[in-house]
Amino acid sequence: MSVFERYLTLWVALCIVAGIALGHAFPDLFQAVGGLEIARVNLPVAALIWLMIVPMLIKIDFASLGRVREHWRGIGVTLFINWAVKPFSMAALAWLFVGYLFRPYLPADQINSYIAGLIILAAAPCTAMVFVWSHLARGEPHFTLSQVALNDVVMVVAFAPIVGLLLGLSAITVPWDTLVLSVVLYIVIPVVLAQFLRGRLLARGGEAALAGLLRVLQPLSLVALLATLVLLFGFQGEQILAQPIVIALLAVPILIQVYFNSGLAYLLNRIAGEQHCVAGPSALIGASNFFELAVAAAISLFGFNSGAALATVVGVLIEVPVMLSVVWIVNRSQGWYERGHAHASTLRSADPARDTA
Repeated sequence: MSVFERYLTLWVALCIVAGIALGHAFPDLFQAVGGLEIARVNLPVAALIWLMIVPMLIKIDFASLGRVREHWRGIGVTLFINWAVKPFSMAALAWLFVGYLFRPYLPADQINSYIAGLIILAAAPCTAMVFVWSHLARGEPHFTLSQVALNDVVMVVAFAPIVGLLLGLSAITVPWDTLVLSVVLYIVIPVVLAQFLRGRLLARGGEAALAGLLRVLQPLSLVALLATLVLLFGFQGEQILAQPIVIALLAVPILIQVYFNSGLAYLLNRIAGEQHCVAGPSALIGASNFFELAVAAAISLFGFNSGAALATVVGVLIEVPVMLSVVWIVNRSQGWYERGHAHASTLRSADPARDTA
């Protein structure tokens, strides 16, 4: 992990302080930046989001989709967690904690917006940082690459319907035109652009040229993330100063859903008899969030000042420490996991028809 990645939580905390201070000192400047919109898309933030997302997507080799059959059990478990469990479990946790248990301690006019932000955060699996988590968990790199590539393909068609469905179930008005525009702006176009750049670089200079560009873009990507957070907290500053407990309360359902989904994915892989080097990244992909997309979508749908934008930023704040804790659990439990894997392999060997059914 780079210094930026290792201490991301610290940088985010500093951005919170800087954003609140700057927003208080220069409110007119932040209002002017917030007003630079076309079709409810803030142009400065759109540029920053692209700087975040495109370098991450350049890493993805969609040709690796041909290898998904090599670890079909792990692929199946991760897809199930990412698209059939995680968004719905987060929605349930948001309704329980934000909509009920914590309601007396949160601004009444932002309750629905906080719920929306948590749903958006959980509706897209992580694209970039998961490569770091997988490496730290000694994960199978080809599985991680093929799983992320497959998730990116699914995200193009599934993100908007899932978000729309869950926001509708929460009785939150869904601006479908803005939601679809967000998918095109922050998923479709960056994927196409990143793959075009990747193809040109590999054709001209091979892997060395690709690695050289990524070395340049990676720091820019993280700087763009931090700049976006400064803007967000410049707008959110007054609300946070009035109720600083909001961030801690919003972190509770996020933490629960991370441990629940990673644990469920890990256990299902063990039951299925998948190798530990696949189960580890499967659990990590199943639990982590594509927070760059979530931040962009929340801003587009609900605006800078919304509780939705703040909720997605809380996900960024706790991303590194909570995912490192999941990596630690995966590594420390390898012996326990492999005893179950050996048992499942023995059962399959005794009944070959199970693998061909």
